[in-house]
Amino acid sequence: MKNEISRRQFIQKTALAGIGLAAIQPLLAMKKKSKKGMKFGLVTYQWGRDWDLPTLISNCEKAGYQGLELRTQHAHKVETNLNAAQRAEVKKRFADSSVKCLGYGANFEYHSPDPKQLRNNIDQTKEYIILCKDIGATGIKVKPNYLPPEVPREKTIAQIAASLNECGKFAQDYGQLVRVEVHGNITQEIPNMKAIFDQVTEKNVKMCWNCNDQDLLPPGLEGNFNMVKKWFGDTVHIRELNEGNYPYQQLFDLFTGIKYNGWILLEARTEPADRVAAMKEQLALFNKMIENSKKS
Repeated sequence: MKNEISRRQFIQKTALAGIGLAAIQPLLAMKKKSKKGMKFGLVTYQWGRDWDLPTLISNCEKAGYQGLELRTQHAHKVETNLNAAQRAEVKKRFADSSVKCLGYGANFEYHSPDPKQLRNNIDQTKEYIILCKDIGATGIKVKPNYLPPEVPREKTIAQIAASLNECGKFAQDYGQLVRVEVHGNITQEIPNMKAIFDQVTEKNVKMCWNCNDQDLLPPGLEGNFNMVKKWFGDTVHIRELNEGNYPYQQLFDLFTGIKYNGWILLEARTEPADRVAAMKEQLALFNKMIENSKKS
């Protein structure tokens, strides 16, 4: 009888253990997928401009890049003229790879005093938001680009913010972010970006830090960073980490300090003979800087 009870208890415990393991396996998988920390990817601005989509994805895999922002009017030809089957094929290509499609890097802007031009930019933004949804991406990159001198600055800033709010509200229905690149003459100065975002009300409209020289204007990198950090989204654009004088180590220290978990995307401008080798070099530099940030 004693042995029978022991055997029964053993079976019960084993069954419960199996149930417990089955219950936690999805959680373990989810934890594995939601790895914390900054991730590295590519903007196709220059280094990917003449690669078709299979080559682009393949080269990112070879270089160890995890994410990709597709730039407009490049050789991969992911545009709104794709039909439903073609959009599904783009989505499948990414799903079958180790590279995540982050979205589309557009040139849409909202500063024009011409109402027709402004409306055209907003309407096209919406068309590409639908494309982003269809290809399995997470958002679209847009930008403020100018403050026309003939228009009061406050009026244009309000117009840009209102346009972003309209696009953001539309994007919510498609589960997309509107990523606003810190860009353009005058608008890329951080106080002006702050003035725009002070009037942004849609929570899915986020700021994409762009590593401009203007970031270093008074009150300096840390002061400008802190001025707008509450609006940061999930993407940051950088240039080559071993070119120029931008203080990337300090920038990564600041991002590490706020426990940033987004994408650091290389928007390279040089012309190396072997771009895949150059991509690997940039990833190694990035990893080293992140490691330095964790130690500081």
